Amino acid sequence: MADYKDYGFQNAAPTHNLGYQLKPLLQLLKPNENKYILDLGCGNGYLVSYLIQQNFNAYGTDASEKGIAIAQKEHRDRFFVQDLSADALPLQLQNITFDTIISTEVIEHLYNPEAFITFCGQQLKQGGQLIITTPYHGYLKNLMLSIFNKWDSHLNPLWLGGHIKLWSRKTLTNVLTNGGFTVTAFKGCGRIPYFWKSMIIKATLN
Repeated sequence: MADYKDYGFQNAAPTHNLGYQLKPLLQLLKPNENKYILDLGCGNGYLVSYLIQQNFNAYGTDASEKGIAIAQKEHRDRFFVQDLSADALPLQLQNITFDTIISTEVIEHLYNPEAFITFCGQQLKQGGQLIITTPYHGYLKNLMLSIFNKWDSHLNPLWLGGHIKLWSRKTLTNVLTNGGFTVTAFKGCGRIPYFWKSMIIKATLN
């Protein structure tokens, strides 16, 4: 398998506003099923800290040393810088059997999302769950962006570390299916239906 450098994990976006995603995301989690949660690309640890407050057992990794330093101020033993040169989690997490991986607004920044999905599968136990959020794109939303000539601002090429992949429900489902997962839930969030800001897809490892 390719290492993180090959699929661009180090170029993930900085921490974003998760407020509009929290409620629908929490609806997909159950304490008796999601006992060990890993947030890949956790930024400054906001989501992990929130999950811990909700009595979930959560951990986070990120390529940003600055982000992890912020996260560790509240939970030092829950956050770790991801080693981008190896196909493995940090040593402190390798003995944990994760049943859930969450990745929020990361996959749209990756050069090789298929390698990322494979990596996620390798960290999960059989039947484990992967929850991914990413900006939503579909026919109506794309049409409106075209009609109102908003593509230049929506995908500004001068945005350093910006989005390099546009995902629809179909394409994200396909990459998950090809990676050995079965999609079990879909939620749109933010804005009105079919103009959603983001989508959340939950999948189970076969």
